[in-house]
Amino acid sequence: MRASASRRLRVALAAAVSTLAVALLTAGAPSWDHLAKSPTPVPTPTAPSVGDLISVNINGPDGTPSSSVLVLIGITLLSVAPALILMMSSFTKIFVVLAMTRNAMGLTNVPPNQVLVGLALFLSLFIMWPVIQHVNTDALQPYLHGHLDFAHAIKVAEGPLRTFMVAHTRQEDLALITRAAGQANPASPSTVPMVTLIPAFMISELRSAFIIGFVIFVPFLIIDLVVSGALMAMGMMMLPPVMISLPFKILLFILVDGWGLLVTTLIGSYTGTS
Repeated sequence: MRASASRRLRVALAAAVSTLAVALLTAGAPSWDHLAKSPTPVPTPTAPSVGDLISVNINGPDGTPSSSVLVLIGITLLSVAPALILMMSSFTKIFVVLAMTRNAMGLTNVPPNQVLVGLALFLSLFIMWPVIQHVNTDALQPYLHGHLDFAHAIKVAEGPLRTFMVAHTRQEDLALITRAAGQANPASPSTVPMVTLIPAFMISELRSAFIIGFVIFVPFLIIDLVVSGALMAMGMMMLPPVMISLPFKILLFILVDGWGLLVTTLIGSYTGTS
């Protein structure tokens, strides 16, 4: 009797433990239903609109060029300024004439090159001042105030420079460069492209400089011939003629006011008063 009761108790405990274990396993089992569902769709990327793109604006809010753009343009102009001065101004002609004058007098380093370059630079600035004023008034100031864009300002600034170069360029030199480029003859000098006008202008300037240099060489050459003949007549062949002729050349240059005459001639060759 007691043994059967004990057996029933063990069976009841075993059933309770089994029921509890099944309940715990059922409650703690992971759910795999979410794996059966479709994954969340990834949104398709869309192209950015024009307003979303990064834009570079070289002008300020009021239409005037920004300070950074002005600094960049200034640095660029400083880097190309020597080429512009040589090719599009009177600097080349003036410097060549001054150098030939020094050589005609027999002076190698007096005045030095720095002095000649400085004199040629300031004479060029004096001659080109009306052109510079036109460029500043018609192109630079309207661009700085936002009235012209950069491309239009460059085209406007080209006008005074073109007028100056055309006025001092020979027709023969223009025809020479035009034929060398294989282009048709322009209808008028004002329609010549700048790539043709600039070399033609430089050739004309060098030609004019050599003509002036030849005129300067003649009186100094006569002095050399006279001094050499006098030394030969006196039998002083061992004495260099340059030592005797140099003081006479300097004296002649001073008596005729050589620097004033030279500067007046150079300026007059551009103003038409020579």
